[in-house]
Amino acid sequence: MRVTAEKKRETRRRIVEGARNLFNDKGFEQTTTRDIAEAAGIAAGTMFNYFPTKEALAMTIVDEALQEAGTEFEGRLRGDETLDEALFAHVAVGLRHLAPHRNYVGEVLETALSPFAREPVCEQAQEFRVSHLETVQELIASHGPPTIRTPSVMTMHLYWTLYLGVLSFWAADESPNREDTLVVLDESMRLFVGSLSPESENGREVTDVVDVTQNR
Repeated sequence: MRVTAEKKRETRRRIVEGARNLFNDKGFEQTTTRDIAEAAGIAAGTMFNYFPTKEALAMTIVDEALQEAGTEFEGRLRGDETLDEALFAHVAVGLRHLAPHRNYVGEVLETALSPFAREPVCEQAQEFRVSHLETVQELIASHGPPTIRTPSVMTMHLYWTLYLGVLSFWAADESPNREDTLVVLDESMRLFVGSLSPESENGREVTDVVDVTQNR
């Protein structure tokens, strides 16, 4: 029996919806691919025709939420924001859209976006990283200092490290309305923007730190 494109879209929708509900109810680690297949009403092996791994499926759910966040963020930009304000808003809107998935998304991101992984855990995680950093680079080009229009690889690595730190803090933050996360986010983005000075790009500040540690 030939499977139509519409049937494939419907099956994919059921897989994503079933996984979303199960991840919320049982958590990412406790949910098995068999659980997801049963919730979607398909054979256990059929899910892998749509998503090669559970991580890929989870990152698809995360990406859908963040795509909605990106649309909202673009609509809210005025054009006169400072760079740290724009970066703060970009991340904050994303966290708000991830909030419905907060009780399991930390497990997903810890696995899929681990800075210790030598290779991307899944294609979706790599696509998310690239897309996010491209947006940050665009914000730097439009809101950043004239001297830094094309940030270095080390600069973007610093941003990504700070961003992962914010995500990790947010996933465990129990403060009212995640207010502590907003403080951490604000400080992180200010720190990053401060690193964009020509002196930082040329490594002068790094040299100063090395000199201090060697003199102790």
